[in-house]
Amino acid sequence: MQNSDPPIRVPFCRPDYGREERDAFEEAIAGGRLEGGGAQTKQCETLLEKNTGAERVLITPSCTAALEMTALALELGPGDEVIMPAFTFVSTANAFALRGAVPVFADIDPLTLNLDVAAARAAITPRTRAIMLVHYAGVGCEMEAFLALCAEHNLVLLEDAAQGIGAAWNGKALGSFGAMAAFSFHHTKNVTCGEGGALLVNAPNFVRPAEFIRDKGTDRADFLRGQVSKYEWRVLGSSYLLSELAAAVLLGQLKREEELTRARLKIWQIYEEHFGRLNSIRTPHIPTAARHNAHIYAIRFANQELRDACAKHMRSLGVIAAPHYVALHLTPAGQKYGRASGELPHTIDAAQTLLRLPLYSAMSADETALVIESLTSFLHSNGLDTDAITPAP
Repeated sequence: MQNSDPPIRVPFCRPDYGREERDAFEEAIAGGRLEGGGAQTKQCETLLEKNTGAERVLITPSCTAALEMTALALELGPGDEVIMPAFTFVSTANAFALRGAVPVFADIDPLTLNLDVAAARAAITPRTRAIMLVHYAGVGCEMEAFLALCAEHNLVLLEDAAQGIGAAWNGKALGSFGAMAAFSFHHTKNVTCGEGGALLVNAPNFVRPAEFIRDKGTDRADFLRGQVSKYEWRVLGSSYLLSELAAAVLLGQLKREEELTRARLKIWQIYEEHFGRLNSIRTPHIPTAARHNAHIYAIRFANQELRDACAKHMRSLGVIAAPHYVALHLTPAGQKYGRASGELPHTIDAAQTLLRLPLYSAMSADETALVIESLTSFLHSNGLDTDAITPAP
């Protein structure tokens, strides 16, 4: 049976690879070393350290791997608890559940969709070891409040900054606040090498443990620096090195980060000019302290039925708009390995009503116009484009 869907005219995302990535790729092949830890890996790490101010950056095969490394570095075990939002990707919770720790899901702020400070405070118990923030859509969490909360209760602050590269809070890079943080370079992200991630270590006492963990639990990094005569097994770890070929592509992307972000911001702003004036749908909220990176432009409807109908309508016109996370506390594994702190109404609402529009740096003007046209036609047919807020004279 043939698929009746029309051809895709605007995909949800598309990587933007240029000359820099191809040159770095060829250089890696010419160098003859394709396993992880080569020259391109080191250049990626140095560039990220410079851009974020992190004490140490370790390139990893994925953001998932970087998150798992944080759990290993903290030596979490059964009975320990980590507070996090349920509106996030499964890797955020998996990393800690794999160690036997309990993900404790707290509700999100209804505007930013980031972890709510008051909800996190209410979730703290004597077993709480850390708070894991997720900077949704590259929009920073309330960092000063979370830093104060962790200091008050002697908790470790962690950042899932998978979507946060190039974004900042009060001028300070996302990923540079917590003891450790994780970036993603998955193909859906602003900067990508297909698969890939990075662990940002900001607390000096976690630098050597993180290096051990990435090198299968050994002190191989010390050996390569000439600090020990042979390397040996020191801690629990695994193979968390990104291949040199992927690192080469990533290096080219990192060199173009500002260019890629500018292109995304331009498209994000076009969407905002068309849809931000409506009060029948909810559009992104950017706090004054946040410098976002245009990772996502999402709209939210009054209910799931409208959201799903809009996605179907846009698909019929060849435009791929996508929902996002399933609320983790309602999933089978979320209920088995974690627990919810409260009812999480804002999390449930976001999971049911949010729709992400296509947004990638290489989007053409025609593609952007088609997205706007397809969404506008749905809003018009459902009477959702008539209640614009009257601008001030």
